[in-house]
Amino acid sequence: MGEAKSSVEEIRRRFDADVERFSNLNTGQSATVDAPLAMSLIAEAAASVTPKARHILDVGCGAGNYTLKLLERLPNLDVTLIDLSAPMLERAIERVQPVTTGVITARQSDIREMDLPESGYDIILAAAVLHHLRTDGEWWDTFKAFQRALRKGGSLWIFDLVESSQPAIEVLMRQRYGAYLVSLKDEAYRDAVFAYVAKEDTPRPLVEQLDLLRAVGFSQVDVLHKNGCFAAYGAVKA
Repeated sequence: MGEAKSSVEEIRRRFDADVERFSNLNTGQSATVDAPLAMSLIAEAAASVTPKARHILDVGCGAGNYTLKLLERLPNLDVTLIDLSAPMLERAIERVQPVTTGVITARQSDIREMDLPESGYDIILAAAVLHHLRTDGEWWDTFKAFQRALRKGGSLWIFDLVESSQPAIEVLMRQRYGAYLVSLKDEAYRDAVFAYVAKEDTPRPLVEQLDLLRAVGFSQVDVLHKNGCFAAYGAVKA
């Protein structure tokens, strides 16, 4: 048996103490491959697909980077922010409030425990959060909740750590990610990142997630970008 994964409380405490690292709109989180590109792509895609959006939901909003990028394209939207961490939410509100005249709602919660309003949002953002889902049922329920919470024509956009469906490719992608982390700092940094991924995260293959999005009722599914262990992808509700 492998080591038990981090509890929700352990994850919350880690993010409570890590606000500054998630507050850079230009770089995103440095350990994440192509974070600035993914933020821009998701903002552009969401604005193009859902140009008449009025209300966005940012799940696992962190310090608000993805919402800020989207507001550059679609200004003055109503914004609902959800995160486990109260300090993250406080920073997100502080950063988002000056750039929208819309209503900002913040909720400290685990998405698995929330009852999202039916047809309540035009765009849902979920960046670097879904890899904390553990079971098949949690993945199904969360994707179904997103589909139900979107209005007709609404869109869901995800950027996350993903696995490969093929073991040999997974090994290759992990090696490439390790080399990237070493290039940022050193081998000790690589080992530390791999250790907390092993302890905290349960990513799923990208292909599996795309199939699940279709299964829960999304009509159109697409991939914006994939580089190694990270991918940006989305879906539209008919």
